Amino acid sequence: MRIRHFLILLVLPLLTAQSQVDFNRFFYDKTMRVDYHHIGTKGEERITLDRVVQEGPWPGSMVNLVDTLNLGLYLLRVYDVKSGLLLYSRGYSTVFNEWQTTPEAGRGVWKTFHESVRFPFPKRSVQVTISRRDDFLVFQQKFSVVVDPDDPTVVIAEAQYPPFEVMDLMDNGDMHKKVDILILGDGYAADEMDKFVADATHFNNVMFETSPFKERKEDFNVRALKVVSPQSGIDVPDRNVWKNTALGSMYNTFGSPRYVLTEANRDLRDIAAAAPYDFLCILINDDRYGGGGIYQLYTTTYANEKNEGQAWQRDYVYVHEFGHSFGGLGDEYSSSSTGYDEFYPAGVEPWEPNVTRLMHAPHVKWQADVTPGIDIPTDWGKAEYDALRAELGTLDRLAEDYYEKRQPIFERMGEISKNPDLLGKVGAFEGAGYVSEGMYRPSLDCRMFSLSLTDFCPVCRAAIERQIDFYAK
Repeated sequence: MRIRHFLILLVLPLLTAQSQVDFNRFFYDKTMRVDYHHIGTKGEERITLDRVVQEGPWPGSMVNLVDTLNLGLYLLRVYDVKSGLLLYSRGYSTVFNEWQTTPEAGRGVWKTFHESVRFPFPKRSVQVTISRRDDFLVFQQKFSVVVDPDDPTVVIAEAQYPPFEVMDLMDNGDMHKKVDILILGDGYAADEMDKFVADATHFNNVMFETSPFKERKEDFNVRALKVVSPQSGIDVPDRNVWKNTALGSMYNTFGSPRYVLTEANRDLRDIAAAAPYDFLCILINDDRYGGGGIYQLYTTTYANEKNEGQAWQRDYVYVHEFGHSFGGLGDEYSSSSTGYDEFYPAGVEPWEPNVTRLMHAPHVKWQADVTPGIDIPTDWGKAEYDALRAELGTLDRLAEDYYEKRQPIFERMGEISKNPDLLGKVGAFEGAGYVSEGMYRPSLDCRMFSLSLTDFCPVCRAAIERQIDFYAK
């Protein structure tokens, strides 16, 4: 492949003011995928090219090509080499940047993760750059490569993925004017395809029974891809359970028993290329509580619940994790079994729209939504809630009597988080982003805060609506 590495110097303020690009002048209606390796340890990273892939039709907007949402830790930019014009950009986050906050990375261990960026297929050579935010949230370039679309070594995706069947769950028209979701299964064997279809249908119904998705249902297309795994179930390392699956999903990501991710990015992308998509949702054929979601990457959700009375939890997980991957939302709870060390460093304002360090109090990033007259920060009974949360944390989630012991604690926590004097109001409630002190969320309760089927708070709902608007134009 003919690739040249160099830097095009451009003035950022001019780029942010640039009008959107004429799609047909610069792009074909198909997708280019750039695969790369992300290598590093805590505080250090390198990005090296793997390959360039041609996929099927471009599923995204042909109008909104330059990202205006300012979300994600990384930023993909695609420039026309001949003119220097910014043609496309998109913010995103990665498994790599999460891993960098783990004790393993803190010990100086180096690891490699496979990643991809996707954009419309260019008609002539483009410069592809990847930048990362610094502590001031300014993007600093980490990688640059020039790609010639006429290079004969560009891989044709159709030759890479198995012929798994695609089915429509919801078809509302032109993919260029809709948000396109692709649901895939991992750990579903050949004789479990009917189960996968039933699961995909169930979770899709759950999503579009939840606001604001139900009000914006006509702005979405949803497809299901019947991915067949050689074995049923996925890896559960702490139980010494190992499976051969198509997408390589596993529990115990970063040492957290319930965190489910896959590091088999190339396999995932090659398989998913069978259908057009903007966002990926992976259903896990297992009954252990768990899931995960990373902005502009994918979500995972456990699909089976052995305790019928707790079946609502998998529905919570599906929508909650989609809040991460679709809306760029942060977790609003302050205590959980994560594998992170200082996921949100002190003195650094998070980029997520729903969590803040409150570094400019009494002004907050969601100032336009703040309830008039509410105190900033907002007193909400945090001390009692934290004590209950700590007691809850002493329980073994995998024990047979877990739900019995959890119930009275859970009920009291629910009473605090449903205080009628504060419910529905927007302020700055301390405790968010896995941190009890010094981090704040917008509302008392939200789908991103409590393990419940509560609605998204006004700030999270607005972030989701902005994303829908960006794609459905």
